[in-house]
Amino acid sequence: DVSWPMHHESVARKNQLGDRQGIYNQFLSDCGKYYPNYPTSPCLETERDRVRMNLSQPKSMQNYTSMGFKKIKCPEKVFKLIQQFWEQNKNNRSPENWFVGNTFTNHWESASYMVSVEDTNLRGGGNRLKDAIWDAARSTIEEWTGEELTPCSLYGIRIYENGAILAPHVDRLPLVSSAIINVDQDVDEPWPLEVIGHDGKAHNVTMEAGDMVLYESHSIIHGRPFALKGRLYANIFIHFEPVGHSLRHDAVHLLDADQQHDVHEKYRKTVELKHGGHENAQLPIYILPGTPSAQEWIAQHPGGNEVDEEEEEVVSNSRPEAHLAATIGNLPRLKEILQESPEDLTAEDSNGWQPIHEAARAGHLPIVQFLVDFGVDINVQTSEGYGATALYWAKEALGEDHPAVRSLESLGAIEIGPDDMEL
Repeated sequence: DVSWPMHHESVARKNQLGDRQGIYNQFLSDCGKYYPNYPTSPCLETERDRVRMNLSQPKSMQNYTSMGFKKIKCPEKVFKLIQQFWEQNKNNRSPENWFVGNTFTNHWESASYMVSVEDTNLRGGGNRLKDAIWDAARSTIEEWTGEELTPCSLYGIRIYENGAILAPHVDRLPLVSSAIINVDQDVDEPWPLEVIGHDGKAHNVTMEAGDMVLYESHSIIHGRPFALKGRLYANIFIHFEPVGHSLRHDAVHLLDADQQHDVHEKYRKTVELKHGGHENAQLPIYILPGTPSAQEWIAQHPGGNEVDEEEEEVVSNSRPEAHLAATIGNLPRLKEILQESPEDLTAEDSNGWQPIHEAARAGHLPIVQFLVDFGVDINVQTSEGYGATALYWAKEALGEDHPAVRSLESLGAIEIGPDDMEL
């Protein structure tokens, strides 16, 4: 509560950052002026809900990493796609509409804008770009968290301008495992992302174009409480939800020594719980039983964590274990699969990919070498021979100059893209 109210409705009194309470008071006052003629202030209601979530949600969540955030470089090929789309469409922005009383950003003073990656009317927009971003982010975050993930939301490129403030918050469920990619900026000084790590300390993370911050958005309080000084700051936000299948070899999350959790055991216990008179009313895997968030979720879902037909299809089409092991570089598990069901090492998933394609895209050369030694064709194409080779996918994700790409070429890999087939 030093830079901005997080767990209380006011800033800490002992403050070395200047008159932060005065800045916050002005923030709320300006919001109230923007939303007049309400019997109760919608701004205060939103703020109380934000603080309530900051207090109750983090302690109710299953965490999957030791610190809760990590800054890396965005995969080169994907960033080039995003950057090209941005340069072609950055002047085709649309103003964002916020709900009445929203205080997560001071939109009444500094409006935000969006350039949608889904808009096929924009050059390069549409499913191809969206899928490329999804795929690169999912494999990266799955490797970091050790969890199989399913997409939740992919924002377009959000544009902030001078004076923007983002109130520190946790994301609403099911936004759990997330990433921010900085696309462009024109600033007078860095605009830090403040996160409260799993260590309980505040960390300021600065970003440059091409940087990617991975964060557990359901339990990490994050925001930008200091006003942006500059003309432009453009980010793209990507969110996933764990499906309850650990990708780690031992299925144990390596958190602090006193916080290790067997995720499968928690899932089994959750399934066995009976809440609100409804049998088998199971919680999502990332909500800890008996916590405030668990009670809130049960109240909102009296029928339990029911799966509709569309969700069942998604679950049934989840990637096989050999593909998941290849994605995160779990060589010991692949060796076990070789003994249990060797045919899985050359099987295609629902997208037409084999494990070697996943390993190449992620840059896991020991996995590629293991599969080649087993007899997998390094130049096998996806989609029953009508798609692309491992080298193509590696270049797409990692860039042509990546060491993994050069190593694949030394193994005899050739590049064939999905559009290179002769008809």
